[in-house]
Amino acid sequence: MLLPNLDVRLERKIIDLYEAHKKRAANIDWSYHEFVPWELGRSYKEIPWSIEQVTLPPAVSMAIETALLTEVNLPWFTTYLSSTFTGSLDVMKEFIHTWVAEEDQHSNLLETYLLLTRNANPDQLHKLRKTVVESGFESSFTTPLEAITYASFQELATLVFYTNVSKVAAPYDETLAALLRRLAKDESLHYAFYRDVVMAHLELEPNYLMYVAPVLLGFFMPGNNIPNYDERMKVIAKEVGYGPSHYYSQVVMKLVEYWNIKDLRPTTVEAEKARLDILKYCDRLERISRRLG
Repeated sequence: MLLPNLDVRLERKIIDLYEAHKKRAANIDWSYHEFVPWELGRSYKEIPWSIEQVTLPPAVSMAIETALLTEVNLPWFTTYLSSTFTGSLDVMKEFIHTWVAEEDQHSNLLETYLLLTRNANPDQLHKLRKTVVESGFESSFTTPLEAITYASFQELATLVFYTNVSKVAAPYDETLAALLRRLAKDESLHYAFYRDVVMAHLELEPNYLMYVAPVLLGFFMPGNNIPNYDERMKVIAKEVGYGPSHYYSQVVMKLVEYWNIKDLRPTTVEAEKARLDILKYCDRLERISRRLG
């Protein structure tokens, strides 16, 4: 029976992945003040907000607001990861500290953009922000490898979200498209680290699939506590380029293929069942994706 912790035999490998991440991140270091249109700032006391000031299509502004309300919950995501990696390899605790420092700018950038451009009702945004943070974040994926698998999916999904929305936003505001592409770069580095830690475990021991399968089959985005989240995501899927078909083709299958799950050969009944469950789930997602067009 595998221990529900990270494999100590991979400590050197994970340290190398972390060092490589730090080097890549240093080469693209940035500050959020470089990406917001400060020249558009106006006093809300002198010029109160009104709906006529919105310049983006409703679906695009909704997508940016939804991204902000997800990113703003960083303190709770940090709590979840910190508690999960207590007693695990020191390198993972060090990576989480780096991850938090890099993610910390994201909500600042998105919120400042929305307020400066007046593409969100500031009073409503404040209330939503407070509601989401008060709701916190909890996960049933409580082992280190489950948490890293979850982060692999979450970071890739966020990367795809920002990339796809930037393409739709570009004709309306290239500044917005540029800042979304900037956020996507961070997510790409985080995704690569988490993805490769999972890969290292599966290459060493395919039976670790038993920790990957529950996450893949039960994945949810951390923003699902946003009020009217399902309705928001339906609009975003239809009009802004991120929905079930994108999740299937650009997130799930990308990781399933990268981890070579189809060709892994676990030696335990539980792990083989996990592998088959994953493949059946992928088939179901494919059918749903085709039906949705």
